[in-house]
Amino acid sequence: MALEFTDQNVNEIIESGKPVLIDCWATWCGPCVRMSPIIDEVAQELGDKAAIGKYNIDEQNDLTAQYRIMSIPTILIFKDGKLVERLAGSQPKATLLEKMNALV
Repeated sequence: MALEFTDQNVNEIIESGKPVLIDCWATWCGPCVRMSPIIDEVAQELGDKAAIGKYNIDEQNDLTAQYRIMSIPTILIFKDGKLVERLAGSQPKATLLEKMNALV
């Protein structure tokens, strides 16, 4: 199951050194809702090798402002505390797994 990233925990998780995938989403966003099970599957497949989760931009706003999230879904991928990739729009599971497997 994917993690729930909040303003209170996201920076600590990013700085953990693990690869991190953050799905920036909202409940009213159709493509975001369709991405949700894909994010859960990626989280399940990677297990403890990476931190995979969702960041609701309507409930949280630190990342939204810091990374200027203007459209959703937006996927942010971090390695060693640094942003290494930003993907806009819905992404296939294979793409997300490929990008994360390259980092673990």
